[in-house]
Amino acid sequence: MKFQLLENTIQCLKKYQMIKFSSTTFLIILLLLSRINTFSQANYSELALTGRGDLELAGTQDKLQKEVFEAFKKMQQAALKDSISIKIASAYRSFDRQQEIWNRKYEAYISEELTPQEAIEKIIAYSTIPGTSRHHWGTDIDLIEEVIKLPERLLTEENYINNGVFSNFKRWMDKNSEKYGFYLVYNDDVDRKGFKYEPWHYSYKKLSHPMLKEFLKIDLIALLQSVNLKGNKYITPVFLQKYTNENVLDINPKLK
Repeated sequence: MKFQLLENTIQCLKKYQMIKFSSTTFLIILLLLSRINTFSQANYSELALTGRGDLELAGTQDKLQKEVFEAFKKMQQAALKDSISIKIASAYRSFDRQQEIWNRKYEAYISEELTPQEAIEKIIAYSTIPGTSRHHWGTDIDLIEEVIKLPERLLTEENYINNGVFSNFKRWMDKNSEKYGFYLVYNDDVDRKGFKYEPWHYSYKKLSHPMLKEFLKIDLIALLQSVNLKGNKYITPVFLQKYTNENVLDINPKLK
């Protein structure tokens, strides 16, 4: 924002001849400003990477980073021409929201007399540890097709395979999603560890790829021990390293 303001100021000054620039000098300044802007956007803060704020988002109900939102709209319009109506089921998710999901599931599993370790393992079959969700980045979306009769449970594998209610959508995405920058995150590779197959979860690679690299620099243990997270004392450095290798990094190779 501050660089854009500086750029606008220079343009105004040049227009009114309050300062003298050669055209070459002016272009060099704008090029440097452009590079500074690009650099600053590529270096996301820890707050942004862990869903605790400091991230500019576009959209109303389903929020995404602006570039991701615009790319999604283009893909959505293209699909509509093929009679596929794509709808977002989940987009940006804050740390607080992920923590609510985690704590609710943890308490439910403990009430079923699972051990804390068993409860955590059951949660991470599909749900992330708060602070580690790709949905924190404003780059990832869970998608469905807008059909006449939606199933009671939207995000289940059976809806997307064989003749499931979203199978036409999935076939269209298999053929077209990468043209618009969106890649399936948790594919059906039988050798892949971590989260189970999610045929609904897509990521905008241009932004999520550098964000993943920045995310890996964060001290997650310090973060998780500082918040009100159920069972956090069982999330040890050894456990977290295994979780990072399998749940965070064992994804579609095209996104690494």
